[in-house]
Amino acid sequence: MAWDFETEPEYQKKLDWADAFVREEVEPLDLVWEHEQFVPLDGLRRKAIDPLKEKVRAEGLWATHLGPELGGQGYGQLKLALLNEILGRSSWAPIVFGCQAPDTGNAEIIAHFGTPEQKERYLQPLLDGEVFSSYSMTEPQGGADPAQFRCRAVKDGDHWVINGWKFFSSNARTAEFLIVMVVTDPDVPVYKGTSMFLVPTDTPGVNIVRNVGLYGEPLNEGTHALIHYDNVRVPADALLGEEGQAFAAAQVRLGGGRIHHAMRTIGLAQKALDMMCERALSRETAGSRLSDKQAVQGYIADSYAQLAQFRLFVLNTAWKIDKYNDYKKVRKDIATAKIIMPTVLHDIAWRAMQVHGALGVTNEMPFFKMIHGAAVMGLADGPTEVHKTTVAKQVLRDYSPVDDTWPSEWIPKKQEEARKKYADYIELEVGNL
Repeated sequence: MAWDFETEPEYQKKLDWADAFVREEVEPLDLVWEHEQFVPLDGLRRKAIDPLKEKVRAEGLWATHLGPELGGQGYGQLKLALLNEILGRSSWAPIVFGCQAPDTGNAEIIAHFGTPEQKERYLQPLLDGEVFSSYSMTEPQGGADPAQFRCRAVKDGDHWVINGWKFFSSNARTAEFLIVMVVTDPDVPVYKGTSMFLVPTDTPGVNIVRNVGLYGEPLNEGTHALIHYDNVRVPADALLGEEGQAFAAAQVRLGGGRIHHAMRTIGLAQKALDMMCERALSRETAGSRLSDKQAVQGYIADSYAQLAQFRLFVLNTAWKIDKYNDYKKVRKDIATAKIIMPTVLHDIAWRAMQVHGALGVTNEMPFFKMIHGAAVMGLADGPTEVHKTTVAKQVLRDYSPVDDTWPSEWIPKKQEEARKKYADYIELEVGNL
């Protein structure tokens, strides 16, 4: 039996390097080019960022989620989790380290299911960090229910023709290509009748109707596209994987990705806690520092407790993924991490905002961006409520109903059973009295 809560010294050195590098070199990018992470590099931005990517490569930390055959290190989920905790401090860090979503998940799908020609055309530029991609799955009317999908692809000779609408296709406006998930056989259950296609964004009929933004962003200048696929004709070899196997392929990109999101959230929440503690020690009101106020001390203690519990749970989940090498076996814990994640970030960011007073609610501090991000996390990759249903069903599998009027832990019955079990001793004790 082995329990170990330490990281081996060799990898800890890499983590220490990454932590200093992100704080000193990468976080400033968030302030200089705040909304340009997914804009292809050119000009001065390329001159600034390419050398940072080279430093990451030199440290052996570029695209570490990939196996050596794809140019990565083949790190397991536990090591990836520890690295992503650091990357969560900065929105530019995943780009600089070659592990930004949704490109990581898209790359994994192509690596697992793509043909040699597809890998050469789409995967390699993605791994090199030279292009971006978009995962086009959600539909306006469908929400989290794929049974409502209406976007169709129909075979026409040597081509497929795609028609329908997709919503919230992140980064489509700057993507080189889209992975489009559509119904190809409406006569079978959606989980068996849906396929994926690789579609270049400049294909005729791919119409980005609106670039939906998040709250606070100008209308039609966001990064989450509403797309109308209007008689989009693609060749037969655009099919990614087998026909009807889209959902099986999709699972490849989700399990590890949710753990990476969780650890990045932990890094961001830790940043909020850091700011809260600094402010508490620096600000004085009503005759004493904020750090001496019981309410603020409660904020700090609650935040630390939430964060520590969540961090250990996510690391344990990553460890289980490495141990079993089976996402289905860890499905319950992955879904649980997804449930907890938005609440942890929201609560800690909200408390930090409160401690900063009026300054905390302004756009001169990042707290509302964090809080809004927490709301997005509650919907991305499936809403929290759906994951709660998944967890409940998984938990209930370990239990059975009782075939009795009373619960199995009903005290009168258990007391009677206990007395029968120890009847001889009870009688002896009574006799000795």
